[in-house]
Amino acid sequence: MGERIEVRVPDIGDFSDVPVIEVLVTAGQRVVADQSLITLESDKATMEVPSSAAGAVLELAVAVGDTVSEGDLVAVLEGDAAQPVVEPAADAVDTPQPPPAARAPVVPAPATPAAEAGPRASPPVRLDAGTLLPGSVPYASPAIRAFARELGVDPRQVRGSGRNGRIVREDVAAFVKQALAETGARAAGFALDLPPLPEIDFSAFGPVERQELSRIRRIAGPNLHRNWVGIPHVTHDDVADITAMEAFRQAHKDEAAAQGARLTPLVFLIKACVAALQEYPRFNASLEAGGGALVLKRYFNIGIAVDTEQGLVVPVIRGCDAKGVVELAMELGEVSQRARAGKLTPQDWQGACFTISSLGGIGGTSFTPIINAPEVAILGVSRARMAPVWDGEAFQPRLMLPLSLSYDHRVIDGADAARFARFLAGWLEDPDHLVL
Repeated sequence: MGERIEVRVPDIGDFSDVPVIEVLVTAGQRVVADQSLITLESDKATMEVPSSAAGAVLELAVAVGDTVSEGDLVAVLEGDAAQPVVEPAADAVDTPQPPPAARAPVVPAPATPAAEAGPRASPPVRLDAGTLLPGSVPYASPAIRAFARELGVDPRQVRGSGRNGRIVREDVAAFVKQALAETGARAAGFALDLPPLPEIDFSAFGPVERQELSRIRRIAGPNLHRNWVGIPHVTHDDVADITAMEAFRQAHKDEAAAQGARLTPLVFLIKACVAALQEYPRFNASLEAGGGALVLKRYFNIGIAVDTEQGLVVPVIRGCDAKGVVELAMELGEVSQRARAGKLTPQDWQGACFTISSLGGIGGTSFTPIINAPEVAILGVSRARMAPVWDGEAFQPRLMLPLSLSYDHRVIDGADAARFARFLAGWLEDPDHLVL
């Protein structure tokens, strides 16, 4: 007959009178060292009390609903004649072990059928003041921890949404879903190992009002974030002298209006961008998914960022190389009106090669537009202003238009971006290009 061994509640720090919420073994059952016997739950932590030895359970000293403190008797075991150190179950999580000097000599353990380990294969949790302080032990039931183990999840990494922060099944599933999403992003090169943003109760500092994001902003936000962190952005700034272009526009705007078109500077920018894309085809391309090749496009569809009450949308004008200024003006007015009315179809924002984002009607001198992947560049346009320009003999008042070209540095070098922007500016400055 083996030695009688008393298993007592170990050092659990400042906790006392902790309720027993689960008894994990029965009288007569054989247990292995470090197998959990009972589960305790305080208002801040859930903890399991493991067996200190291998043997058969002769007596259980506690039941569900009892309260225990450090040193209270949990169970009496009939210990094995030799007290081997039994390795934890294969699916158990790694736990800290005592220093080698404190451990019993390792003796090969006899094979134990899985059924003898009891109906529950809970991960062994060593209990001491260091591991049982709030936040060290996951606040979850053994069933939830078993579910987490099946999915390969460390419960200590899961944030609980239940009462008092208790981890529920949905929390584990959400953690796995998020991990899979991050793994996919990391495989695509879009992951950043950053800590989560802090959650702050702003009402503690003053009155607040919660406002739901519009559907457009909820959809656009993750895409913008992906594009910003996943693409090495560089922005090149230049200016174009549009004095002649503005004079031409003013002279012909009534003629265009008679045809039902509003002649804005943006339509000339569309034509200039098409010419620049034809001259520098790498800007009219997209990277293949693996990043090993470019897909050069032989069509010229331009996305136009439109400011609406619900957020920014980018409808696409197709075949811009084959359309004149008046035709583009008519189509731009029509698609902008539908965008602000919320009547765009999915086809309206697909297939762009290059995007123009104009803030000229509002103001500013420059900004960094975010590339709309899978495009490799985007043009930002700020407000034109009169500025003195030296003509070799004197300063002349000229209408200068700021241009901000953001580009994907994986595809485009700085010198190419400078050439593209200068070509674009030169096209706008050349009166020979100003035709209806």
